[in-house]
Amino acid sequence: MNPTPKSPVSVPQPSAPASFDLLTTLQGPRIRLRPLQADDGPALLRAAADGELWQLPFTVVPSADTVHTYLAEALAGREAGTVMPFATELVATGEVIGTTRFWKIHRRHRKLEIGATWLAARWQRSFANTEAKYLLLRHAFEVMHCVRVQLTTDEINQRSRAAILRLGAVQEGIVRHERIMPDGRKRNSVRFSIIDDEWPQVRQALRERLAAGGAVLCCAVLCCDPSHPLMGAHF
Repeated sequence: MNPTPKSPVSVPQPSAPASFDLLTTLQGPRIRLRPLQADDGPALLRAAADGELWQLPFTVVPSADTVHTYLAEALAGREAGTVMPFATELVATGEVIGTTRFWKIHRRHRKLEIGATWLAARWQRSFANTEAKYLLLRHAFEVMHCVRVQLTTDEINQRSRAAILRLGAVQEGIVRHERIMPDGRKRNSVRFSIIDDEWPQVRQALRERLAAGGAVLCCAVLCCDPSHPLMGAHF
């Protein structure tokens, strides 16, 4: 007698279709994340010059020598459908104060990573990163219907690691020699994640921080993954 075949396990689907529009603009009361463009080089350089961020040892921020490649690789990732790069702007003035992105976008498994996040020095320890993270996470979980959002940072970037934990992410482990940095250092990366079941609690905590001024989370220039060999040294 042949055993009765088992029914395949079904995966719950979102009630509304997921949107993976890579040219979406995300806007809050004070921060706007709009699609990065090929002519954003001068604006990024002005933001990066505030603190000379290209000198940081644990991330890759464009300088005058690298900004063309930085933009080209980000836009190539968007063209390939795996990267959603944003310029971070002030709503009030339109000034570009940094950049961030979704990447490692996987439609079938509904997951992605938030990375390549940096802010001009004067906007660190402000509301800017908290509001940007809220906009990104809300879009990932509520519009793209992700089941997992990953964040990664350099093992030596203690401020970033602490900020990601305050965000409500769970540390999953350290990936040894995960990549080689532009200076030749073999970097160990710390990996974190937020899953869909955790999003309501994370969302509430972010809303409370924003209502209180939003500066609690923003203690680091970079709260996410800055560089990956798939996208070149300047991703």
